[in-house]
Amino acid sequence: MDILIENGVFVERIKGRDPIVINAERKVILPGGVDLHSHFAGSKVTLGRLLRPEEHRLRHQFGNSGNHIGTGWATPTPFLCGYLYSKLGYAKIVEPAVPPLKARHTHEEMRGIPYMDKMSLLLLGNSWIIMDLIAQKRLKLLEKYVLWVLWASKTYGIKLVAPGSGEAWAWGKSITHIDDEIPNFSITPKDIIYNLARVNKEIGLKTPVHLHTNNLGSPGNYQTTIDSLKTVENLGLRDGDSPFIIHLVHAQFSSYKGDSWKTFSSGSEEVAAYINSNSHVSFDLGQIIFSNTTTMTADGAWQYNLYRLTGGKWINNDVENETASGIVPYTFKRKNYVNAIQWAVGLELALLVKDPWKLAVTTDHPNGGVFTSYPVIIAWLMNKKFRERTIEKINSKAKHIIILPSIDREYTLFETVIVTRSAPARIMGVKDGATIGIGKEANLAIYDLGDPERDLGENPVKLIKGLSSANYNIKNGLIVMKNGVPVQDFNGVTYYSGGVNESEELTELVDYYFKEYYTVEKENYIVQKGEVMHPVNVLEEVFK
Repeated sequence: MDILIENGVFVERIKGRDPIVINAERKVILPGGVDLHSHFAGSKVTLGRLLRPEEHRLRHQFGNSGNHIGTGWATPTPFLCGYLYSKLGYAKIVEPAVPPLKARHTHEEMRGIPYMDKMSLLLLGNSWIIMDLIAQKRLKLLEKYVLWVLWASKTYGIKLVAPGSGEAWAWGKSITHIDDEIPNFSITPKDIIYNLARVNKEIGLKTPVHLHTNNLGSPGNYQTTIDSLKTVENLGLRDGDSPFIIHLVHAQFSSYKGDSWKTFSSGSEEVAAYINSNSHVSFDLGQIIFSNTTTMTADGAWQYNLYRLTGGKWINNDVENETASGIVPYTFKRKNYVNAIQWAVGLELALLVKDPWKLAVTTDHPNGGVFTSYPVIIAWLMNKKFRERTIEKINSKAKHIIILPSIDREYTLFETVIVTRSAPARIMGVKDGATIGIGKEANLAIYDLGDPERDLGENPVKLIKGLSSANYNIKNGLIVMKNGVPVQDFNGVTYYSGGVNESEELTELVDYYFKEYYTVEKENYIVQKGEVMHPVNVLEEVFK
């Protein structure tokens, strides 16, 4: 059929003269991709670039000299990040871990990323103010504060990273169970998960709470994951809410069995069974790729453990009153027993969970691998023989205990469209941005994948090559990328949520914390609305 675009949207007929015609016969036309979990901007990414100067010796030049030169692999510079995503055929990306104090820096970098619409998630799982309000049971004020801090930071949704563990680690202690008490606050991680999921529902945010579980990366953590998801089972949803209560981020890193590294094994069956049996959970993969990368997370305790395991370079620091962080270079190896099982766990989860609308393909860029590896993940999902070829190369002990070889399921092309476009857009609450339909925002990518009736899924090499570079990427009705080369300048918008709240109780709360604990003034903390920012679900009047 003919697909017609005018004034940035899909239309039934074109009213203007001399339209540009693209012959896409026997090509595959998909909505623009949506990556809901990728660490691409902000202070931790900048620190990652500084920690890895060896990454930036190789320069990338796209097209003619009018385009920016970029550097980096796991931590590409902002312009390069936009070019690489656009080359893949993507249109929207989400930075999933922003400390409120570092939001201004994050927005500065996001403004430098071309072609993409951007969103970001706000780190609240180790915030002193959040924990104090929960401990004091001032739950209505908690709602008002969450709205305010989302608005002040111009971020889109709530992110919890190992709730309470960053605070515990700062005092030399650890959190091993969601019922453990957090030092100095007399509450537990379970209290944080439940109360912020309830707040998320009450204030009507478009995306569920995104949860990085406690005990991430550790043997036996699958039970912590299931216990955390059970915490919010009974909250329920209202019409118009997000379709899910909680989103489990990079689920692969939270789906392990065993009581030590020697007994480390896959917990994918148990986690997938829980997700299949419950409608309130969505998740993304965090699929690992066998390569060198730069891990980065607000889970400072886990990064310290990873540093001790690797003995290499390492950065850890705290963001005052708000969160921890860590950066560690790492190489995932086929012949490493643990790494081989981690690789299998991600694919097992994707293949065992029955409903693709609950799933988004991610690598937790750059933690599991770089986002440019998505075509390889799609080939693994669509082709069992391609998976088997990789299995033959992994650690021999791991090869015999993973369940991946016994799974026959192969994704269809439509299922890959769901998990790379439609499902992540729906989870983030921007589903119109990943739909080809009359009146919808015109974001689409055109691919040459060979003969669709013969090659799709049967020729993984051709599939990977085709998906790695779209023939065309069209963003808001403009051709921005053609055959892997930028065509014209274009900057997407940044979505944010929240509300301006002038209540005396909230003002007293915020002013007290800035006076007693912060090293910045409240006026410098608030990010001003920029010309490319797009408010979503923002309450500009007083919230009552």
